[in-house]
Amino acid sequence: MSGHSKWATTKHKKAVIDSRRAKSWAKLIKNIEVAAKLGGPDLQGNPTLFDAVLKAKKTSVPKDNIDRAVKRGAGIGGESVEYASIMYEGYGPNGVALMIECLTDNKNRAAAEVRTALTRNGGTLADPGSVAYNFSRKGVIVVGEGTSEDDIMLAVLEAGAEEVEPHADGFAVITEASDLVPVRSALQDAGIEYESADVEFVPNLKVEIDADTARKIFRLIDALEDSDDVQNVFSNFDLTADVQAELEEDE
Repeated sequence: MSGHSKWATTKHKKAVIDSRRAKSWAKLIKNIEVAAKLGGPDLQGNPTLFDAVLKAKKTSVPKDNIDRAVKRGAGIGGESVEYASIMYEGYGPNGVALMIECLTDNKNRAAAEVRTALTRNGGTLADPGSVAYNFSRKGVIVVGEGTSEDDIMLAVLEAGAEEVEPHADGFAVITEASDLVPVRSALQDAGIEYESADVEFVPNLKVEIDADTARKIFRLIDALEDSDDVQNVFSNFDLTADVQAELEEDE
């Protein structure tokens, strides 16, 4: 998850993800199934599947689990999967905007779990479109530490990258959603490894929040992501260095 659009690059969030490995694996498997269903089982011919598998491997999902997910998604062997993609919009404490991305086989369950998580943690469900206008769909490619910003820029600039910005794991390359694959390919051609490549909802304007609000937002996003149906939560909050330092003292 990228720091400019989601809170998950903070050390706090990494600890949460580590403690929820099984749940994280289930969501990664679901991404693989959907990608294989939409684009087929060939990784080289299906860039979305390639990146879903890459992310799963980097999160130590066993190879057998990945292979089975590809086959289920592609309908190989008689198994099949059917998920609906739903986007909910909401507000957290102090009016922080939220985009909640779900993949579910039960829309009623997903809606109920999202609504419950919001109302129990100081949030509210918003009308469709009332939050989305604050966000743009962008390609976000995370390049790990060990590669310089100049080298990344040199590799991706002509492929359609918009900017390269600092990220908790190194750097994030921001692109138009339609340019994600060519920019990713440019990194590969330059011999630069990347951690993940996803289409995300990036806020057009970020709002700084204090540590108390951040703690409330973290609890709310924890509750949302505790649902198996919630794949990603995007937000428009920003943390200053002082607030991040204060939060790290909580751990």
